[in-house]
Amino acid sequence: MRIAIIGAGCSGLTAIKNLLEVGLENIVCYEQSDHIGGNWAYTATPGHSSVNHMTHTISSKRLSQFNDFPMPEDYPDYPNHKQVLAYFQTYALHFGLEKFIRFNVTVLHAQKIADERWRLSLSDGSHSEFDFLIVANGHLSVPRHPEWRHSFSGRYIHTHDFKTSEGLQTQRVLIVGAGNSGCDSAVEACHSASQVDISMRSPQYIIPKFIMGKPTDSFATTMRRLPQAIQNWLQKLTLRLQIGRYQDYGLPEPEFSPTRAHPTLNSEIFDKIRHGKIHPRPGIQHIIDQTVHFLDGSSATYDVIIAATGYIIHFPFFSDDFVHWRDAAHIPLYLRIFHPSHPSLFFVGLIQPQGCLWTLTEMQSKLIGQLLTHHIQLPSDWRERAVAEGHEWSQQFIPRPRHSLEVHYYPYMKQLQQMMART
Repeated sequence: MRIAIIGAGCSGLTAIKNLLEVGLENIVCYEQSDHIGGNWAYTATPGHSSVNHMTHTISSKRLSQFNDFPMPEDYPDYPNHKQVLAYFQTYALHFGLEKFIRFNVTVLHAQKIADERWRLSLSDGSHSEFDFLIVANGHLSVPRHPEWRHSFSGRYIHTHDFKTSEGLQTQRVLIVGAGNSGCDSAVEACHSASQVDISMRSPQYIIPKFIMGKPTDSFATTMRRLPQAIQNWLQKLTLRLQIGRYQDYGLPEPEFSPTRAHPTLNSEIFDKIRHGKIHPRPGIQHIIDQTVHFLDGSSATYDVIIAATGYIIHFPFFSDDFVHWRDAAHIPLYLRIFHPSHPSLFFVGLIQPQGCLWTLTEMQSKLIGQLLTHHIQLPSDWRERAVAEGHEWSQQFIPRPRHSLEVHYYPYMKQLQQMMART
């Protein structure tokens, strides 16, 4: 069988590795750039990668490394983007993955043909056919822009293209959104800008990276065997003891449980707020020229707006009438991998976990390898389960576009492991 993989980021790399591990070697991975690493390959100019020059992981080293390839001992608890990229490069070298990758080749179009096979049209003018297609192109490359974007007459930047605070000297800056990229951008901007405000339309859990001396995800694992209601109570209590009330920082107080939303991990923003470097603002009502009017009736004038408004799910190689989940409330995939209408199509990394992505993509890839070598079979009703699962996952989180791919790390990992145990 011939297998095509689109993308040589963390998901594509572990897909190659785990297919090779079960003896599947007729693999071609197409990578549109000249390097591996996907989103973690930092560039100073806007491009595919969305990391900025200060980006670190938000999951700890111990809980982010591949199962059979530990990160170096001298890496810090939260590695920076250079260290992460070096880790992926070493991983690819160790397992001999690059010989299966065609660099500087973009998949322009993927079309399903007879017998559930795939015909790929490539940027070098060639075409190639495969028995199976693995999509691993990531979901953090196409920005979601706000409706008011063109109402602002100052400089507008999406966090995808915000690389450094250079050029923000003497500028009044508004960050819109308090997710991980929004808080990181606010902290980065306040090193140079004369004023930095951060606008939040709704409450958001902002969690420090260390709790009681441990990385937050490591601390959270100590509670994961407790009933969910007790976990929720303990998490709220721990945050109250660690940082106090959010309203003490001028931030709206969340009333939902921490696991109902994707967490923002950032320790520095609390310090910057209390030192007057960053000023919280409510949501935006409307914008006229460079003046932003907020929902509480206040207004302020800005030179720059940095929008941390997330990303859309986009597959440029699929026709819109084939796979189109740009504004979907939930994604109908069995185990977040298998498409009910296309059994030879697999998605790796199309998830937003409350934890590390890479270790889950590793398990997804192992599962695909076991399926293709007939060591396991999908249940007879997997197509029906795909639709039901998508709906069930969406019910576990606050209905926002950022949560359409959200999964709870350990319950999802358990699902994959249970499927792997089927014979």
